[in-house]
Amino acid sequence: MTHLRSTADAYDAVATLYAGMARDDLTSLPLDRAAFAEAARSAPGPVAELGCGPGPVTAHLRDLGLDVFGVDLSQSMIDLARAAYPDLRFAVGSMDALDLADGTLGGIVSWYSVIHAPPEDVPAYFAEFRRVLAAGGHLLVAFFESADGRVAAFDHKVTTAYRWPIDELAGLAGDAGFTEVGRVLREPLADERPLRRGHLLMRA
Repeated sequence: MTHLRSTADAYDAVATLYAGMARDDLTSLPLDRAAFAEAARSAPGPVAELGCGPGPVTAHLRDLGLDVFGVDLSQSMIDLARAAYPDLRFAVGSMDALDLADGTLGGIVSWYSVIHAPPEDVPAYFAEFRRVLAAGGHLLVAFFESADGRVAAFDHKVTTAYRWPIDELAGLAGDAGFTEVGRVLREPLADERPLRRGHLLMRA
């Protein structure tokens, strides 16, 4: 798909700069961290961070005691992740076509990564997440919320991204076979762009 190549190229071009600014946002979100980590431990199989970038969230999940690996479209991001965290597994891949057998994962974290998918493609992403998750596995999705009820493109610093109404995104996950466990809407922190964040915890 054209958008996959353009997204990978965009992140390749800024990988080193991006890695210098990358944060592990989960450290400041105890509800998300605790809920997902506890849920993921209850399901068989490893956890995948999809859209892992240079790897700080993957490493944090490892520190929580999870068997975790990272996947990203950008070869440059994966190279940086492998250099920074040589004890972890990282692979180049697309979230909509994972090189994994059905039902092999205990959990998935998609941390501000489906935001780059064209809206019409997002149902296929959720279907792929459901395919690779074991029954009872959990999905944690972070995204930028659209408060006016419309999916809307915005000027992301790297490449085109989309804001979503939380009910609409949760509905697409439900259509793919997920059950909502919980949701969080939070205001941006002082050093974040002024867009509200949405987090969904779903069970396969």
